[in-house]
Amino acid sequence: MKRKIIVIDKDACTGCGLCADACHEGAIGMVDGKAQLLRDDYCDGLGDCLPACPAGAITFEEREAEAYDADAVEVHKAERAAQGRPVIDHRSPEQPVTHVPFSGCPGSRARTMDRSVIAPASSPAPAPAYVSASELTQWPVQIKLAPTKAPFYDGARLLVAADCTAFSRADFHQRFIRGRVCLIGCPKLDSVDYSEKLTEIIRDNDVRDVTVVRMEVPCCGGIQHAVQQALLASGKMIPWQVVTLSTSGEILE
Repeated sequence: MKRKIIVIDKDACTGCGLCADACHEGAIGMVDGKAQLLRDDYCDGLGDCLPACPAGAITFEEREAEAYDADAVEVHKAERAAQGRPVIDHRSPEQPVTHVPFSGCPGSRARTMDRSVIAPASSPAPAPAYVSASELTQWPVQIKLAPTKAPFYDGARLLVAADCTAFSRADFHQRFIRGRVCLIGCPKLDSVDYSEKLTEIIRDNDVRDVTVVRMEVPCCGGIQHAVQQALLASGKMIPWQVVTLSTSGEILE
């Protein structure tokens, strides 16, 4: 049948993932860092993804396409949920989110570091005087590896930062990580929906507030959007703020 359906310009796509978040049917996925229409019959043609795209990479076209299949969409959602990647319908924030169990990878095992006691340097060459101690107090830090329940979340001030932010400022630990639980990710390189795990973390723990640190580049909007969606889906109205850095490390807002 001939009908209206979305088309994604891969050259214009920045890989921010906002369109995938906005698609309630899960018709859009991130493939090799770019948004892609997974199947014609998953797309309802309503265009919720269009206003979410900051690059204007999504438009409508009228062409021969399979009819929208609501049953296939429900099967698709169920399959994602079974894999620990549920499609959250943002119109129903009370919908439970699948809990992903610990995989057993050593890099994913949660632990806390006590930074109140700094061990004496054992290196034969003394460190430069300007080097400060790390302010990181927990592991893992990658959003993809972080547990959804851990003691370090209790009463935590949560920092959700884009990967590149820590490299833009020499004082990142002291200015942003100190006193916070730090989670990092890159919405352009990670083909996952951060909002799902962040929803669980905020909903199921006593998180006090959230700070988002992002770069000024458009693809970083994905990490800010994920936190916004997680706050909405968690049902918790806790204080949150966004700090935007320029590519040279200047605080813009």
